[in-house]
Amino acid sequence: MAATLFTQNIIACIWDFDKTLIPDYMQSPLFRRYGVDEASFWTETNALVENYRRRGYTLSGEISYLNHLLTYVLAGRMSGLNNDILFKCGSEILFYPGVPEFFATSKAWVADKPDYRRHDIRLEHYVVSTGLAKMIHGSAIARHVDGIWGCEFIENPLQPGFLQQKELELTAEAEIAQIGTVIDNTTKTRALFEINKGTNKNPAIDVNSKIAAEDRRIPFQNMIYVADGPSDVPSFSVVKGNGGRAYGVYNPAKQSEFEQNDRLRQVGRIDHYGPADYTALSSTTQWLNLQVHEICDRIVRDREAAVSQKAARPPRHLSSSPKEEVALRAPKGPEQSAFLE
Repeated sequence: MAATLFTQNIIACIWDFDKTLIPDYMQSPLFRRYGVDEASFWTETNALVENYRRRGYTLSGEISYLNHLLTYVLAGRMSGLNNDILFKCGSEILFYPGVPEFFATSKAWVADKPDYRRHDIRLEHYVVSTGLAKMIHGSAIARHVDGIWGCEFIENPLQPGFLQQKELELTAEAEIAQIGTVIDNTTKTRALFEINKGTNKNPAIDVNSKIAAEDRRIPFQNMIYVADGPSDVPSFSVVKGNGGRAYGVYNPAKQSEFEQNDRLRQVGRIDHYGPADYTALSSTTQWLNLQVHEICDRIVRDREAAVSQKAARPPRHLSSSPKEEVALRAPKGPEQSAFLE
């Protein structure tokens, strides 16, 4: 007998990283380590697309900062930069108020009611970022999240003819040299479908496979996507357009970010927005708590409705006296029980 792949009792809260969980960009500790002026780096990065266009090249804006980091390594300005250093720099990332504690405490929301526990409802957290995966893995939130998507570098790339070598040369001094994975604002949506279909939990499921809605691990209606602005519109659209929730956050100290979020709400890109404050009494925490509980309640209703629809009522006498009706409704002892298929 065929069975559904997943029970769909999981809620996913999916997070952008830069300017959503942290006030600025995660690379700040990296620039401090090497004495690189952060503002100059980003000014150069933003000018790359136009400058390369003048030279006849087409450069993707999303990949430009990764290339420029490699150029800094090649030029000796960040000599010796490797994945271990990126991981260590991640520990220096400073978060908005309430993070990382929010990630641990919010998982307890789904244990608030006996009905939620009875249906084994769980909350999972995921980070999907255009930033550097190694730095996120090294940060204070890593142990609280269930999955991380981000850009990655390759150290000491394999050389031509490596397939014919019996032993690969080992290099003591590792250094990033190639881009391994790129996550941009469009490919973030692929991560959403991987979470939706369960590809991240079961490698046998390809993200491009056609999977019925009832067989997907986390339906979009069980998702909440949290991010800071227009660059996340593709992800907002996928989640909100498929029945999930979309929430924008802003730095309370920056009026422009508040106005940006208000415009997103006015045009229907997000459901609501609030300050990037994840302490217990903040409006953002309260809104997220409300949405998680509403999703929990809907999961309970759906699962209990499925039981009532699929569990047939036992047969009864076609005609019974009042005395017989009372007897039929009375509890039976173990020796009287009958299980009908």
